[in-house]
Amino acid sequence: MSEEKVALITAGGSGMGAATARKLAADGYRVAILSSSGKGEALAKELGGVGVTGSNQSNDDVKRLVDLSMERWGRIDALVNSAGHGPRAPILEISDEDWHKGMEVYFLSAVRPIRLVAPIMESQGGGAIVNISTAWAFEPSPMFPTSAVFRAGLASFTKIFADSYAAKNIRLNNVLPGWIDSLPATEERRDSVPMGRYGTSEEIAATIAFLLSEGAGYITGQNIRVDGGIARSV
Repeated sequence: MSEEKVALITAGGSGMGAATARKLAADGYRVAILSSSGKGEALAKELGGVGVTGSNQSNDDVKRLVDLSMERWGRIDALVNSAGHGPRAPILEISDEDWHKGMEVYFLSAVRPIRLVAPIMESQGGGAIVNISTAWAFEPSPMFPTSAVFRAGLASFTKIFADSYAAKNIRLNNVLPGWIDSLPATEERRDSVPMGRYGTSEEIAATIAFLLSEGAGYITGQNIRVDGGIARSV
């Protein structure tokens, strides 16, 4: 990497978010990590970066991460939005409260950091953003109703954002993981994957790293499936 770059990772204390933080740090990025558990702050310290213990459902906590990064390094080149887990129930048993919770977990958790970071990237002349979504955003499963509904919305947001910001050299894409090893493994789920195995968090991290790189400089507004072919088996 010809110059030092800075990446922010939300919900980055474990799973795919943590794997992405490790991959980007190995690629030479300075990393700033937000997580609610404290694991993200510890990981950031391990990787020579900065961390905030807080929630991506809080504008104040997200702003703390952005401000800390700007104070430390004066720039933000990449943003990766991960998320936790939202409510699950049969479709007509989901309450209004849980639908709103799903919107917070799966949709606004990405919108908030993008809203803060995009103006910084614009002032720098560009940047790249990746949201970790789900393979079931377009092939919805009753197993993950709030995730599927609001990540379909996130796909629409991503396309509208690309329309507005592509000319400003700010790219936004979604990665759509299938069954990944950060989730509990079952034979039924494994058998549903044409490749016959769960993916790894490291494979998702590698895809994200590519989408943030100059090699993906002509890719924006896209939803990239990383699911072992499961979408083709539906």
